[in-house]
Amino acid sequence: MGTVRRMRRIISEDPEWTLTNVPYLTELCIKHIVQNFQSNPILTELLPEYQKKVLSSLPPDLPISITANLIDDESYWQRCCMQRWKVCHVERHGGSWKHMFFERHLENLLTHFIPGTTEPAVILDLLPFCKDYVRRLRVDQFLPPVQLPRHSKDGEQSDSGSEGDMEDSITDHYCLGPLVAGLKHLEELDLVFGVKDCGMNFEWNLFLFTYRDCHSLAATIKACHTLKIFRLTRSKVDDDKSRILIRSLLDHPALEELDLSHNLIGDRGARAAAKLMSHSRLRVLNLANNQVRTSGAQALAYALAHNNTLTSLNLRLNYIEDEGGQALVHALETNKCLTTLHLGSNELSESTATLLSQVLPTNTTLTSLSLACNNIGPDGGKQLLEGMSENRTLLEFDLRLSEIAQESEYLIGQALATNREMARQRDLNPSLFMSPIIAKGSGNPVG
Repeated sequence: MGTVRRMRRIISEDPEWTLTNVPYLTELCIKHIVQNFQSNPILTELLPEYQKKVLSSLPPDLPISITANLIDDESYWQRCCMQRWKVCHVERHGGSWKHMFFERHLENLLTHFIPGTTEPAVILDLLPFCKDYVRRLRVDQFLPPVQLPRHSKDGEQSDSGSEGDMEDSITDHYCLGPLVAGLKHLEELDLVFGVKDCGMNFEWNLFLFTYRDCHSLAATIKACHTLKIFRLTRSKVDDDKSRILIRSLLDHPALEELDLSHNLIGDRGARAAAKLMSHSRLRVLNLANNQVRTSGAQALAYALAHNNTLTSLNLRLNYIEDEGGQALVHALETNKCLTTLHLGSNELSESTATLLSQVLPTNTTLTSLSLACNNIGPDGGKQLLEGMSENRTLLEFDLRLSEIAQESEYLIGQALATNREMARQRDLNPSLFMSPIIAKGSGNPVG
């Protein structure tokens, strides 16, 4: 009788276990790398296909000191941005999610920095990690130091006082000098000295751009040779402060755009800006909503007549009146580079429109013009229409609320439509619009 062989029974700990559920060793390794990335960041040593798997699994809240100079993958930085901010316009940051993350992160630190309370190292320690990725900074708030409430002699808290008194009683805002000096690729600086959402804690000194702030900022932008765009708006910049800033920008090697709109700049500041036009490569100048009057506009006009780089000048919401407006129109007779001119809401009247109607037929560079919110009147509108009948380059002409007749406004609109169609055809078939060259010894044009 043969021997009976007894079979062993194996009961699995997992009843659903099968061979197909066993993970690959590479997957286990990737999982381990991800779990221990903060203490042991392994990435560049991996093959590209495994790098991609690791990056897709990494949490977006890892310390910047680890990820900044190690990870360039845009998908990872997109996840970091999307987790932190609800609205992300990556196109405003050169189309780079990594640039967007570091620029917005740095802006957030600056807007919440409190002098005398926040340690400067909070910002400066970030420099080694963000210096290669920050091209622009837009800071719409600078907080002042924390102060105890001031009381007047009768015990009532005071919310008034001169600017000089306020400057004597407060410390200045965050000094951008050391930070900007470390940002070797910074091209755009957009600043507002003020406080958002101050609510019931309103005080005038929350919106004070001091002289020490001004001198510090002037030195900062002068030393930043990569700066192309500088904006300082809604910061109560007056003539003296604007002159300090503009003086530091004379002969700047890279500056292309200067925006000092929504401030308190008058004629002396405008004259400083006119000098800058002659000592820089400035392409855009914005002095909208200031206090520029006739003499300031005349200084700008003189500089414009001899300028060959400026393409856009915005003077809306000033007080240049007809004398200033006519000076600027005269400058258009010789200027060959300005394409955009905004003179809206400047107390201009028919006399400026009359002169402009004589210049429009000869000017061949201006493509956008605004005389909105001026008292041009029906007769001025008719003269502008006559000038437009011989103009072939103007594509936009804003005459809203200028008191011209509806018929004139309609016909000017038709002329603009014709110019736009011609411009479109010119872009599609540039060879058809080339000026003929007359061959020597022949009356026949040669294409």
